[in-house]
Amino acid sequence: MANVIGEYDLKADSKRRVTLRSSEYTYWHAVEFDDGRVMLEPRELRAPETISKRVLEHMDEAMRQMSKGNVGDEFDLSEVEDLINED
Repeated sequence: MANVIGEYDLKADSKRRVTLRSSEYTYWHAVEFDDGRVMLEPRELRAPETISKRVLEHMDEAMRQMSKGNVGDEFDLSEVEDLINED
């Protein structure tokens, strides 16, 4: 369980904004409750995981081959069902 490192009261300005003191975070997720409580959770925004250009080229080539009908033989997934359902 996290320890409380600070506690203070805030007053909203005329535009209903509050300022957080000495926060290392810039972005927050707010959850408002019907009893008036507001829970803030810090968020860190970052670039999404990307797919390399090489992988995208391979995927494009595979789709071109499939469109031409150049596909491999069918296979039965029941042979590897134990591996698929492994938890």
